[in-house]
Amino acid sequence: MSTRLQRRVGGTTPAPHRTYDDVAEASAALVIDRYSSSFGLASRLLGPRVRPHVRNVYALVRVADELVDAPRPELDAAQQAAALDTLERETTAALATGASSNLVVHAFARTARACGIEPGLVTPFFASMRTDLERRTHDEASLAAYVYGSAEVVGLMCLRAFVADEPDPAARYEQLAPGAQRLGAAFQKVNFVRDLGQDTDHLGRCYLPGLDPQAPTAAGRDRWLDEVDADLAAAAEVVPQLPRSSRLAVCAAHDLFAELSRRLRRTPAAQLRTQRVRVPAPAKARLVAEAALRGGMPR
Repeated sequence: MSTRLQRRVGGTTPAPHRTYDDVAEASAALVIDRYSSSFGLASRLLGPRVRPHVRNVYALVRVADELVDAPRPELDAAQQAAALDTLERETTAALATGASSNLVVHAFARTARACGIEPGLVTPFFASMRTDLERRTHDEASLAAYVYGSAEVVGLMCLRAFVADEPDPAARYEQLAPGAQRLGAAFQKVNFVRDLGQDTDHLGRCYLPGLDPQAPTAAGRDRWLDEVDADLAAAAEVVPQLPRSSRLAVCAAHDLFAELSRRLRRTPAAQLRTQRVRVPAPAKARLVAEAALRGGMPR
């Protein structure tokens, strides 16, 4: 039986574009499930109305990240940059029209238009992704710009989704935005410490000034983990103010990264080049359970 005939037999015929929308969201969810176990765990704690929007945001982020970090072997640097440019053009066009032939971009655009994610948040993100193709070593100024575009604006995009159903979403966004930025920055910087060896050996990049990937020291490591912990502390002040639909998930993510920071501090600095520190699955489950018992309040 053809799909068209099945629709007739089944009664009400859904608008054809709704099926495409559903497939786009399913594609975004698949990207997250395949690429990020930690994010997949946290996203399942989101309310059902918020969850697809956050997945749609992170799916676009993940695809762009893969273009710059895991290009196909047949692509040279120019082709890699062209692929990123194409993705940005597709995204910009979809923000204006609400549709795209790229399923992940389509899902993101629907979320952006529904939640008020403006192009002013999208442009800095692609600028940071492009920096990964053009710059190998960062100073303090370039790192700050990179972290803003690669992580802080992603936190702000998610915040738009968190507050979309609030009575005054614009006011709530302005109130909570500083904490969202600090949390995004903390996630990015702790990943830089954890991925020190991989970033250097496989990607040829050095993100953190003062932390020599060839000879990492405890002082260099702790300088950046101190920043991470300060960002996490600032974000923790805001988490209790989030809507209930997102509070537990954000709290769990906060606590997971705080635990990762603690484990990195306990790891001998010399091992950072060769050991990728992780939070084991049982510890993740415990942290999530504890966050739930506290009602989504960071520890």
